[in-house]
Amino acid sequence: MAGRIPQSFIDDLLVRTDIVELIDSRVRLKKAGKNYQACCPFHNEKSPSFTVSQEKQFYHCFGCGAHGNAIGFVMEYDGLEFPDAIEELASMQGMQVPREQSIGNSANSQPAVSKDLFELMNQIARFYESNLKSAPHAVEYLKGRGLTGEVVKRFNIGYAPSDWDQVRRRFGASRDHEQLLISGGMLITRENGGSSYDRFRDRIMFPIRDKRGRVIGFGGRVLGDGTPKYLNSPETPIFHKGRELFGLYEVKQAHKDPRRILVVEGYMDVVALGQYDIDYAVAALGTATTSDHIHTLFRTTAEVVCCYDGDNAGREAAWRALDNALPHLQDGRELKFVFLPDGEDPDSLVRKIGKEGFEALLDEAQPFADFMFQRLRRDAILLGEAGKHEIAHEAAELIRRVPEGFTREGLITRLSSMMRWGENKQRIAELFARNSQPKAEVNKPKAIKLTPLRRALALMVQYPAVAAKLPSMPELAGLRVQGIKFLLQLHQQILAQPGITTGILLEHWRGTKEGEILAQLAMYYPFEEINPDQAPDIQRELEDTFFGFTSQVLNQRIEELQNKERPSQAEMQELMMLLREMKTEKRNECGA
Repeated sequence: MAGRIPQSFIDDLLVRTDIVELIDSRVRLKKAGKNYQACCPFHNEKSPSFTVSQEKQFYHCFGCGAHGNAIGFVMEYDGLEFPDAIEELASMQGMQVPREQSIGNSANSQPAVSKDLFELMNQIARFYESNLKSAPHAVEYLKGRGLTGEVVKRFNIGYAPSDWDQVRRRFGASRDHEQLLISGGMLITRENGGSSYDRFRDRIMFPIRDKRGRVIGFGGRVLGDGTPKYLNSPETPIFHKGRELFGLYEVKQAHKDPRRILVVEGYMDVVALGQYDIDYAVAALGTATTSDHIHTLFRTTAEVVCCYDGDNAGREAAWRALDNALPHLQDGRELKFVFLPDGEDPDSLVRKIGKEGFEALLDEAQPFADFMFQRLRRDAILLGEAGKHEIAHEAAELIRRVPEGFTREGLITRLSSMMRWGENKQRIAELFARNSQPKAEVNKPKAIKLTPLRRALALMVQYPAVAAKLPSMPELAGLRVQGIKFLLQLHQQILAQPGITTGILLEHWRGTKEGEILAQLAMYYPFEEINPDQAPDIQRELEDTFFGFTSQVLNQRIEELQNKERPSQAEMQELMMLLREMKTEKRNECGA
């Protein structure tokens, strides 16, 4: 079984990864003093509250609270699990991710998905593909659908035998592998507790790949009269229907920067379009087009065309897709819709009209704004004059979810035209004021009152290079203050790695209660009493805070000695020495 990723490798990866370059490749950043800013990619906002610190290798949104280092950003933005985020960053740096054997589960071990499962899924895909040659009825079915050997090979289409246990016997012989295949959705456990059996049987198999080309699941089309007609892998640790798109990996293999991506409803549509060199189609997997799908698509292209049946069900599916897409429709992005004639799907239609005819339909696709206002006008007619204001509020709520920019302003202008308000800016302002959230002050980091210990933690996590200049203070270990052991442990960690950044420091504490505390303190502004134009003396602040802890240790020991009923001579001498030391310290403070 694959082991943990060594912490030393993670540290090296974070040293090599510049968080500003990473985030700027996905979200356009602007310089703002020492830091960089943008509108937050994790929530809809008017003014930028998302800040990235190159010095600290840390990002934070003062609007929604999202925060983290480079690994955390990739996990959140790309929707990846921890090990996959490491793999993604490593591939960007041209690094191979090592694994170490680990005994048991340590408190800070990563929630890794075993590489063994990915390998098993790839082996099963090759098994299905090799089986196709010896299944004449499956080959005849594919030929009957007009597919050539070339396109079948391009999508690695295969065949699952009709036996109940072919996959289990070949790939799940050991108990560990059987459990992996159950967790990966390839085997089903029997209710009576007997042996497991294959999920996919007597089906044309379509492997589903992630962005890195690894097989994470399958879609199966039944041969004959079995049900269900189409069967997809269930949700597993490596396959999430609401995030994945069939064919996206193949699109990226064919086009480095695709001009447009076509979204269709079934994987057979994707393959049939590929047969006609329309090699930029993807399909959702047994689910509606989700917000995660839209997010992924717009990270790949600037134009997304959704293709649906022209009936009511198809238009309702399109409306749900539009609803999920609104927060992603920033300037420069286009969402369009194509509605097919009755009784047609992309597979059948492309065979009738060919590539040129089909692409002509895509070129004439309906922009999302036209589709949205067409729907709103229909509802307005149905509701009549009494429902006019209700429609206006519904439209305002939809438009408010579109990011600030020319796209949103154009929608407001169209709403005004539909409502026949002309240039009546007051009515528009009143409508959007009623549908808006109260504006919050989110752009300035807040100074908050902290206990001395939390203040020290905040300074250390934000300025680890300065904390590295302070000497080790093991004498503070006896201080009866909650959290002192954590503070000393953090200081020792910084002393052991003088060049450590905030981002790396937080990574060491990922998944722990202390890590959550440090992440919160990394955002706080600890200099509420300092003139904003005056640069704070961080080292002096830390020295003074630690000096306060030293004084507490002395006071604590003095109190212990004074409370003793019969102190020894040595303890009396210690007490006198400590009292003199305290007196000297107070005199020095007064002199200062």
